[in-house]
Amino acid sequence: MPPEVSFTALILSLASSAAVHFGDLGDPVTGEKQPANMIAARHAIDLLSILETKTQGNLTEEEQQVLAQVLVELRMRFVQLATGK
Repeated sequence: MPPEVSFTALILSLASSAAVHFGDLGDPVTGEKQPANMIAARHAIDLLSILETKTQGNLTEEEQQVLAQVLVELRMRFVQLATGK
């Protein structure tokens, strides 16, 4: 069965991509964890940030909450890895 197609699924897909780039999740194809690629992780975060800005006022409460929470968590993880803490 194909994955669900929804705005929340898009958010989670981009978040998973960032997690792979952080080195936190294995590559979806190989399962191997790669060293952190902060540029690619930042790109995924920036895409989510653009979605937040461009969809403001057009999301359900649940979609907005998921997007906001994902962005907080990814930004915190980015700072954690960037500062080594």
